[in-house]
Amino acid sequence: MSDLGDDVLAMMNAAWRPPGFCVPHPMRYPFQWLWDSCFHSIVWAEFGDDRCLAELDNTLAHQGADGFVPHVTYWSKPPVLADFWGQPMTSTLTQPPMYGHAAAHLIRSGFPVSADVLDRCRAGLEHLTRHRPRGDAGLVPIFHPWESGCDDSARFDAWRGEQDPSVHTWFERKGEMVKALLLRDGAPRESAAFAVGSVGFNALISWNIAELDSVGEAGDLVADGLELASALGNRWSEAAGTWVDANPVGATGWSGAVRTLDSLLPLLVDPRSVAFQSLLDPQAFGAPYGPRGVHRDEASNEPSSYWRGPAWPQLTYLLAQAAMAHGRTSLAYSLARSLRTGAIRSNLSEYWNPETGEGLGARPQSWAGLAVIGLK
Repeated sequence: MSDLGDDVLAMMNAAWRPPGFCVPHPMRYPFQWLWDSCFHSIVWAEFGDDRCLAELDNTLAHQGADGFVPHVTYWSKPPVLADFWGQPMTSTLTQPPMYGHAAAHLIRSGFPVSADVLDRCRAGLEHLTRHRPRGDAGLVPIFHPWESGCDDSARFDAWRGEQDPSVHTWFERKGEMVKALLLRDGAPRESAAFAVGSVGFNALISWNIAELDSVGEAGDLVADGLELASALGNRWSEAAGTWVDANPVGATGWSGAVRTLDSLLPLLVDPRSVAFQSLLDPQAFGAPYGPRGVHRDEASNEPSSYWRGPAWPQLTYLLAQAAMAHGRTSLAYSLARSLRTGAIRSNLSEYWNPETGEGLGARPQSWAGLAVIGLK
């Protein structure tokens, strides 16, 4: 095993908690997060460790009857934020549904993913495609910036309004957005404060369905995934050189065309050459330690600020997967190398400066372990 592999395995072992999942970071993130755990499952599989099965199973353990998967589970302290969410044990928001990819990856790696877990993966994706009201663009809405996984993305600046855009004030605004959710059976169905057809989020829904289909487990969700992929095709802007979000609710302006890295996630299902080329272009997203989180020429590009420009290991991983799947092998390996060098230089940080590799956020954070994943 390489030194990086040794370090990642030690980090994963230290993060393991009952009943069977990794906390992203013991102090900053001491509970279970949805898309983090899906990535952890993939990392466990890389080590041939069947804890990958337990991690995925527990990610879906508190799924609602209608398929809703909460983004945080407070296993060790069920009441800790019950007043904030209006219920104990789990949040009332979701996150990118990476369980489709995780399940498919485990199956391809030879692990026996149970029929029950596969049923729950399908139910989670079906909840998003069939229980959330689509806007005119045909995209599934998110009802909070946290659901995108890209909490403070410049794409959400229109919801900051005229407030002081400090992190503290914005965090308070996000708390107000939670209170504005209209819930049914603990799942969000509507919001007058925030709703947007995020192209990144919809690309991940479509791709996770395609991933299940690649191992014969998508069932009748295949049509849903293709429908979303088609809708995403209509959101590409040649002028902006990016996919553009849709149907904003609650915004005081519009920021849905800011060139952020997560807005290129439609490359997973829509392989546009110009978008792929921008990933390594130093005048666009290209940087030595992984693609910038924000295009170099955007005013909001701040390479050391949370979701305002740093390199994120999970986004680099996903875009490497997109490049590999669409035959851009050289690009895929370049992205994978930058992920590896960034993870090493930053000491397995949550995210890092793409120009210098300086570690930022929590350190170590377990999704940086994606750096050990080989491309197939």
